[in-house]
Amino acid sequence: MVFQGGLAIGSAIWGLTAEHFGNSAALSGAAIGLVVGLIAALPYRLIAGEKLDLTPSLHWPEPVVAIELNLEEGPVLITIEYRIDPARSHDFAEAMHALSRVRRRDGAIRWSLWKDTALPNRYLETYVVESWAEHLRQHERMTVADLGEEARVRAFHIGDKPPLVSHLIYAHDTHGVR
Repeated sequence: MVFQGGLAIGSAIWGLTAEHFGNSAALSGAAIGLVVGLIAALPYRLIAGEKLDLTPSLHWPEPVVAIELNLEEGPVLITIEYRIDPARSHDFAEAMHALSRVRRRDGAIRWSLWKDTALPNRYLETYVVESWAEHLRQHERMTVADLGEEARVRAFHIGDKPPLVSHLIYAHDTHGVR
């Protein structure tokens, strides 16, 4: 949407520039803008793709399902409960926000991290995907390169058991109205 809006607004601006100052001025201004943009982008280089292992990790277990689900049902809320040493909560939150980019890239439409007011070592990660099928595709999208972000987060978890994962699907009423 930003690019489409930029194209529409840019077209109007360059059209007005061409109308008032001529085509040469408008094209020269656009060329100068491109050069300035390229120079401004230099500090923000992309990570080289050949160094990342983008093969699917397929390490997530299949979700436990006790009810019949249609693949198009949704949205789906995934919650992951972590137990964290409160002294390391700031570092944990930073690691979680890095993992949130992976979650969003892989299909989450909403992501958040919650801390329990009664239990200072309990944190709840929540994210929402549009459908059950989309969540199952998330299992396939997690790459070997993403394992590092997930392992960094899991290293903060304390206790004998792994973080508790729950899958909740939106409960539609009998009339089909949300």
